[in-house]
Amino acid sequence: MSAARPLTALRALAVTATLPLLLTACGYGSEAKKEDDKAATSAADAGKKLSASEVRIGYFPNLTHATALVGLQEGLIEKELSGTKIKPQSFNAGPSEIEALNGGSLDIGFIGPSPSINGYVKSKGSNLRIISGSASGGVKLVVNPDKIKTLDDLKGKKIATPQKGNTQDVAFLNWISEKGWKVDPESGKGDVSVVRTDNKVTPDAFKQGSIDGAWVPEPTASKLVSDGGSVLLDETALWPDKKFVITNIIVSQKFLEEHPDVVEAVLRGTVKTNEWIHANQDKAKASANARLEAEGGKPLDPKVIDPAWPSIAITDDPLAATLKTQSEWAVKAKLIEQPDLAGIYDLTLLNKVLKAAGKPEVSDAGLGAK
Repeated sequence: MSAARPLTALRALAVTATLPLLLTACGYGSEAKKEDDKAATSAADAGKKLSASEVRIGYFPNLTHATALVGLQEGLIEKELSGTKIKPQSFNAGPSEIEALNGGSLDIGFIGPSPSINGYVKSKGSNLRIISGSASGGVKLVVNPDKIKTLDDLKGKKIATPQKGNTQDVAFLNWISEKGWKVDPESGKGDVSVVRTDNKVTPDAFKQGSIDGAWVPEPTASKLVSDGGSVLLDETALWPDKKFVITNIIVSQKFLEEHPDVVEAVLRGTVKTNEWIHANQDKAKASANARLEAEGGKPLDPKVIDPAWPSIAITDDPLAATLKTQSEWAVKAKLIEQPDLAGIYDLTLLNKVLKAAGKPEVSDAGLGAK
């Protein structure tokens, strides 16, 4: 796995951000020759037109998708595409993005591990591949401090997650289970009421008192804090190495097979974006905020983005071992059956890009394409 490096004013969890690659004449999936790696140049640098006129890229308006936000805002991904047009698409949570991927209206997506697993399983391993990591951390349990003062006080309360089966929903259901409490994963009813709520709606629901707290990603968590909430738990505390995958980059298998040059170019752009983020952390935070403003109509207040930004670690490493753990949580919650995840990763292009950039290759934890 690649070594972590901190983001700006961030207490980096396991910074490992970066992504892209380039195909050689030996073809996709084969191991590039050493001399080919040294001589490899981007299609953009060579002025070559890529095989697709357009690439549709999905992401969430969350700071945990900083690579997408900054890469699109600064044109760092577009720069590698040699004229191929980016069509960005914004989603609220993973399941809806997976639907777009499986439905053929999306090519590449930034997404959490749980929907990645669900999408892979539903397509019987035939429709998507994880091709890179993107971020670790950035998830918090924020509560109304007047109603909830300790973790035990959550019993009987209404706690929001973004969507049934999304990464935060699965993590929260697992936490509830480990407390020995019961919740029906379908309805969300039980010892704790799990209320599936769009992240855009959650702050208003919190202010109105219709929910007592939320297990959510940034910047929603810090929005709740700015509205009087209190952080009761940072999810990083639940992980042995204090790092876990929160955002992957996935691709339609069909698009990967038909347009590997475009996928590689996107990965070059994400890797360079992550490098730029690490080298220009204040500018990167401002850039992400500018993209969020374009998405939502106004930028995040400093009292929201300033505490949110340091809790996220940008990384190229998919932290594949943590995805295994999260799949076990989804099984335990009875949201999915025991999955066969062999082949869910294809890090060939990412490792080619990383190698060409003089960076360490990353591991698929034995779940790579054969």
